[in-house]
Amino acid sequence: MGLPRADETGNMAEMEMQWAVKAMHHSETYMKLLKSVGGKNFRLTPIDDELYKDFKANFPDLKIDQLNENDFKTESAKAKWREFINKYENRVTDFNFGSLVRIDCKGDYTENNTMFVMRTQFYCIEIARNKEGLNDGLCQKSKQ
Repeated sequence: MGLPRADETGNMAEMEMQWAVKAMHHSETYMKLLKSVGGKNFRLTPIDDELYKDFKANFPDLKIDQLNENDFKTESAKAKWREFINKYENRVTDFNFGSLVRIDCKGDYTENNTMFVMRTQFYCIEIARNKEGLNDGLCQKSKQ
């Protein structure tokens, strides 16, 4: 099933709201998992290890503890990410769906600590944070 043509989309505001609700639900579910079982105890995709290795090879200097919007939103960054993401079109479910990611890995999802990214970007960042122990504090905080 392809994307609808522009004249078939109807009310764009309603469509955007549905996307936002889905992205927020995804982030709430992820945060509950992080706080209850910790990031090292589950996989986000069947290809976590491959995504991590490829992400680190293509974005070796990207700081994942405190994200910088310029690493995602400039024209050159968008082009580099687009090429990276498209490799996973048939391998990552909802590879280009919108997702919310926390800017500072130590914080929760809040208006000031959230950035909109593609699902594959979310996976790469959070898989790296989990593997590198950056999300461990969230589970420990919730158990105190």
